[in-house]
Amino acid sequence: MLELLLIISNVGTAVVPYSIHKRVHEAGAVAYVTARLMECTFIAIGIVCMLGISTLRQDALSGTTAALGQGIFDVYQWTFRIGPGFFVGVGNGLILGWLMYTSGLVPRRLALFGLVGGPLIIISGALVILDVIAAGGAVQIVMTIPEFIWELGIGIYLIVKGYRTSSPALAGTQEGVV
Repeated sequence: MLELLLIISNVGTAVVPYSIHKRVHEAGAVAYVTARLMECTFIAIGIVCMLGISTLRQDALSGTTAALGQGIFDVYQWTFRIGPGFFVGVGNGLILGWLMYTSGLVPRRLALFGLVGGPLIIISGALVILDVIAAGGAVQIVMTIPEFIWELGIGIYLIVKGYRTSSPALAGTQEGVV
């Protein structure tokens, strides 16, 4: 259930600010929504894999169903490596970081965490996919820190302060409300 809520919130965090993001760069706004939808697709595939394994466990586990269950679990692991392990860097890090940096909707120093963290997530995700580093190992965790700060920071900043009303992206709106 939490994964389903994650999908809903991921789509919401891409679609709700779309009208503001397109004022900054329309193609960038579409790219951000697309990257979030790709991430959600991989999360949904992972959910289906877990449901498939659950269904297999209800059957008597023979050698064939155990092997099938392991195969489905492997697909689940790959969906996590590609979706949240790679596309987060593209969508939340690079695209959202760039949109926020160029728009001035949030402090530029904060947006820099996304611009640095995004490529690090992409690199660490690629290294895990290529089996150069361990998934969830120390190297990947360290490379995730700037993205973690970016995502936590932008969430807290927007809850506490909201968008900067002095941003050109909000010019022409009534008191910064869109």
